[in-house]
Amino acid sequence: MNCRFIFFLIVCTFGLRTVDAGLCGIPSYRACPPQACATASCYTTCKVVTETCYQTVCETVYEPLEYTCQRTVYENVYEDVQQTCYRTVTETAYRDEQYTVCRPVTETVVRKENYCVQRPVVETRYRTCNYTVQRPVWEEQTRECRYTIQQPVCETVQQECRQTVMKCVSETVNQERCYTVMRPETRTRCVQRTVGQWVTRSECIPGAVTQRLVFGPMGPQFCPVQCPPRTVTRRVWCPQVVQQQIPYTVLVPQVVKQNCPVQVTRYVPEVVVRKVPVTVTKMVCREVVQKIPYKVCRMTTETKTERIPYQVCQMVTEQRVREIPCTVTKMVTETQTRKVPYCTTKKMPYTSTRKVCRVVPREVSTKATRLVARQVMKKVPVTRSVLVPETICCSGVCGTGSAAVSASCPSGDCRTGYGPARQTPIPQPESQD
Repeated sequence: MNCRFIFFLIVCTFGLRTVDAGLCGIPSYRACPPQACATASCYTTCKVVTETCYQTVCETVYEPLEYTCQRTVYENVYEDVQQTCYRTVTETAYRDEQYTVCRPVTETVVRKENYCVQRPVVETRYRTCNYTVQRPVWEEQTRECRYTIQQPVCETVQQECRQTVMKCVSETVNQERCYTVMRPETRTRCVQRTVGQWVTRSECIPGAVTQRLVFGPMGPQFCPVQCPPRTVTRRVWCPQVVQQQIPYTVLVPQVVKQNCPVQVTRYVPEVVVRKVPVTVTKMVCREVVQKIPYKVCRMTTETKTERIPYQVCQMVTEQRVREIPCTVTKMVTETQTRKVPYCTTKKMPYTSTRKVCRVVPREVSTKATRLVARQVMKKVPVTRSVLVPETICCSGVCGTGSAAVSASCPSGDCRTGYGPARQTPIPQPESQD
């Protein structure tokens, strides 16, 4: 009898309905005696309590730091390089050629002739010239300069100083916090790709213009002559742009909102009035007279006399006799030899100087800025849920008689306050989203 009572007590306490069904309803709540109902009138449950605490979080802060680094700079240096080239030089050579000419033979006969000539005779004379000059004369004088100066005068006054003091007030408010979650999204973009092919093309290049020696009625001359053209074949790249759709995945930010209780500390302004002695400086005007010496330049006129020489030329006529040679010419036939020019071509070497570019590295100091990571400790409010145990008791206790049963358990079932009809709430963790 004692073992069955203990078994019924365990079943009534934990509300095992599966056991009742397995034993054909024998250990049910209706079969529970009033003494069993009295022992299970109180039970313990857990209540979810939300509390806010502060957690120290280590945050990385990046600060700019300036440093000096060395980088290599390449400069172009031009050097003179001598090279030997050859150029075509046309020279003129001569050959002997005999020809017949008529040479005039001249005889000179002298005859006398009288003529008149004008001979200049130069005479030096003087004239008097008066001119006026300006001579500067400096005089020292004094003038008065009046100006006004500002003279400082200090005095002490009482000034009312109003100071605002911030008073600290703490309160708890619900703050909506938003944080961003990156969601992957597939997109497509149009990419242009360059393809093409090589095409063979022919081009006609005109010939160069050269100088050629031509013999004409005016003698040998150099005339410009153009060389025949030449055909050149080269390969040309013909590009073609092709568009292509390429899929890619990007992370799209999405904002998620969450209400969190936050303890806010704000400062209320409060005005405090106090008197402070202040020294005030005023500027008083005062007139000052100063004598300034200065120089005055006055121009004085003077008259000077100067003798200027000049020359007078007179023409005097004279008679003179001169001998005039008369020339008599007669033609005499002779055989002479002359040199006929002709052109020869040869190559002459010459030295030319050209600029050759050479790249020279050089170290240059430059300033750059980089971000330096620094750890900063700060407190962040964190909301967490805690399970707090709580004891719940029934209002009535089942007695030993029928009156007690009917008073505390009107339906005859002592499951009020516990069992399957009133289950213990199970705390659920809060959503992080």
